[in-house]
Amino acid sequence: MRPRTKFTAIERYRDKYPISAMRAFFNVSRSGYYAYLRSSDSAADHELVQLICRCQNETDQTYGYRRVGLWLDRHGTHVNHKRLYRIMRKYGLFSDVRRRRKYQQMSDQLHRYPNLLNRAFNASRPNEKWVTDISYIKTPQGFLYLSVIRDLFDNSIVDYQTGTEQSINLVLRTIHAARTKEAVAAELQLHSDQGFQYTSHAYFALTREYEITPSLSRRGNPYDNAPAENFFSILKTECLRRHKPRSIAHAKQLIDNFIYFYNNERIQLETKLTPLEKRRQFMQS
Repeated sequence: MRPRTKFTAIERYRDKYPISAMRAFFNVSRSGYYAYLRSSDSAADHELVQLICRCQNETDQTYGYRRVGLWLDRHGTHVNHKRLYRIMRKYGLFSDVRRRRKYQQMSDQLHRYPNLLNRAFNASRPNEKWVTDISYIKTPQGFLYLSVIRDLFDNSIVDYQTGTEQSINLVLRTIHAARTKEAVAAELQLHSDQGFQYTSHAYFALTREYEITPSLSRRGNPYDNAPAENFFSILKTECLRRHKPRSIAHAKQLIDNFIYFYNNERIQLETKLTPLEKRRQFMQS
């Protein structure tokens, strides 16, 4: 398959699948993909810009990019909303209208859960109590966000995902990967802090789909999710501060290597076992 065909496929499905995963699948470089975007933009932009200008002329420059997208759909041209936003910003085609922001009570938009974990940081079996959180790693290329799920039975990292945005999708990908990997035979609690990702409707829907019971830290109580914070402290103290990531790719490599070491080789003082050794012992008993 020609590289341009691969890049076209990545661009087409970028809203459905993570770009990094598709680049790995097609075995293409990040720099090659963005070079493709730059070259294809210049050729395709002109016609789209003309249509956007026509739309804004007909609507007295009152449409934002969402309404412009609807207008384009009605005129037989569908454009990905991210590309449309980028093109309108690049060519200065945004509306002149400045709307007053409508403030809503956040409690009307968020899902709240009781603190079921209540600092009971132990479990009698694997996949009984998970904790989750997001941390950020600073690199010369910007921040890399790390989402983890930690099992309180053996303190293993069940799964983790990285991304350059602190998004709800990053959290959903972590839960999906963990739940796909692990066979959960009984009730599973998933505890988090009150970050917007964990109180979103998408999080609520996914936990219901997987029959996971959410638990939420109390406001202003960071110790309610101490095991998740503890892992980030271990990662940063024993790895990231010592090796200082030179790039986002280097940070990912350091994280991959350390989590493998942590799960499989790092002996815990309390049990004298690695996390996965304790897990295997339980499974064999």
